[in-house]
Amino acid sequence: MTPSSALAVVLVDELVRNGVRDVVLCPGSRSAPLAYAVLDAERSRRIRLHVRVDERSAGFLALGLALASGSPVAVVTTSGTAVANLHPAVLEAHHAGVPLLVVSADRPHELRGTGANQTTAQPGLFGSAVRWSADLPAPVIRPGLPPFWRSTVCRAVAAALGTVGTAGSPGALPGPVHLNVSLREPLVPDAVASRWPDSLDGRPDDAPWVSVTARAAQPAGPDLPALERTLVVVGRTRDPRVAERAVAWAAERGHPVVAEPFGPRSVRSAALPHGPLVLTATDWVERHLPDRVLVVGRVTLSRAVAALLRRPGVRVEVVSEGGPWPDPSHVAAAVHPPSVLASASGGVADHGPAVPSSTAADPRGSASHLGAWAQGWRRAGQALADAVAAEPFPWPSGLAVGGAVAASLPPDALLVLGSSNPVRDLDLAAPGPVAGDALANRGLAGIDGMVSTAVGAALAAPGRPAYALVGDLTFLHDANGLLVGPDEPTPDLTVVVVNDDGGGIFTTLEPGAPERAADFERVFGTPTGTDLAALCRAHGIRHDRADDRDEFAAALAARPAGIRVVEVRVDRASHRRAHAELRALAARTLLD
Repeated sequence: MTPSSALAVVLVDELVRNGVRDVVLCPGSRSAPLAYAVLDAERSRRIRLHVRVDERSAGFLALGLALASGSPVAVVTTSGTAVANLHPAVLEAHHAGVPLLVVSADRPHELRGTGANQTTAQPGLFGSAVRWSADLPAPVIRPGLPPFWRSTVCRAVAAALGTVGTAGSPGALPGPVHLNVSLREPLVPDAVASRWPDSLDGRPDDAPWVSVTARAAQPAGPDLPALERTLVVVGRTRDPRVAERAVAWAAERGHPVVAEPFGPRSVRSAALPHGPLVLTATDWVERHLPDRVLVVGRVTLSRAVAALLRRPGVRVEVVSEGGPWPDPSHVAAAVHPPSVLASASGGVADHGPAVPSSTAADPRGSASHLGAWAQGWRRAGQALADAVAAEPFPWPSGLAVGGAVAASLPPDALLVLGSSNPVRDLDLAAPGPVAGDALANRGLAGIDGMVSTAVGAALAAPGRPAYALVGDLTFLHDANGLLVGPDEPTPDLTVVVVNDDGGGIFTTLEPGAPERAADFERVFGTPTGTDLAALCRAHGIRHDRADDRDEFAAALAARPAGIRVVEVRVDRASHRRAHAELRALAARTLLD
């Protein structure tokens, strides 16, 4: 099967699995693979096909079918002006709330902007009139079909239906979506007849790649199906209460929890000690794989967590707060609203006050009812915590700074975490909670604006000790955040800067491999040699350098008063070795 035919067959197959029963097709050359695919689907009695030669009429025909049935209907066109002729129907669907799926064929990306025939900028053509859109690149077939082909269709249908978890808040309005599909020659099937892919990675043959559950009408939604070997992974949630109720839900059912270091203190308190580090012991994880991983919030920090979610045979389900559900690897089998996290004791994910971080009950108290598998995860976390405590991280190192921050901050502290290496060092080094609340800009996880973000967070929490943990490039990128006018309120904030003179995170990634050392410093290491003390003096900001553990502990122990910068200098070359040694310690500790 040619790459374009394979993509077309998969997309049409997934449309059917998501409930599409009518497809309106307009003739065209670039859309030929889609035409053959919908024709095969009609012959298999999986859809009803309607062919029209005028795209404007075709759009309104699809609109009428969807308006009367309430089901999503697809209209398929070729490239160029054919797509633009659907605009009137798209606008009507937008304002009337009708689930219309526009599937437009397009030329390959490399032909855009070159004067190629029938080639224009089709992505974004409908502007704000569509609920959601995607621009699929021209396919290249490798072993196995890319899962994002299927999950993209699932997102499109969910958005068209206004299913909460994709299109927004409760009662989100259905409407049009746009799937723009680039197709490269050959555009007709080869000698082997098209057939429906017979493998969905172990999923039911008639089920969509992702099953999306709408937000429950009642405050308490249905409980999730029971699976004893369930691991709950908690990332950053927009509403901290969702994360808190996720760990409470897990504790009631005896499920172990791995949590990133964001959100309320109670969440990390309830999680496995050194949970992200446990996941780096891949041999141990292979012998103790969960049947299901329930992901709550966006998981953006740990490669080990991402690797677990991609493990064959592990069912991944997502709890989404609304908007596009988090699933960057396109592995989710089901998406649920937060109402599924209703607790047996009556707590609900969407209603009622949040449990304050400082007074939340520790769900680990219910560990007595854990099954043998879950107890194995708990023992692994504790064994690793004991092993790490017995071998303190060398000073100075990023891991030592991260561990000290986690151990030294007062329980009511507010901690703002910058992106890049420091937050990862803290995540790996800290066995448990790191502060009363840990905040971060994880929407895009950039290094820009972090000093100003920390200043704003500190000003929003007067009376609470506020801290920030950032790297030197993150600090320098927003040095203007130190500019506070004489008539402006000044926060009480201690900014810890791990200064490794450049892009330390790259030493832990592929560009930092020893065999690539010749090119590293210029384009990845990027040392600046900036004198941070002089920079702080220029802004009238107190600067202290902590050259040993005791000096650093004393700096953290002093309650923040005004803006203060505490600098710890670290050898950038030490990061890669330190992380490798920590992973080796985890692997040795968890041999069984």
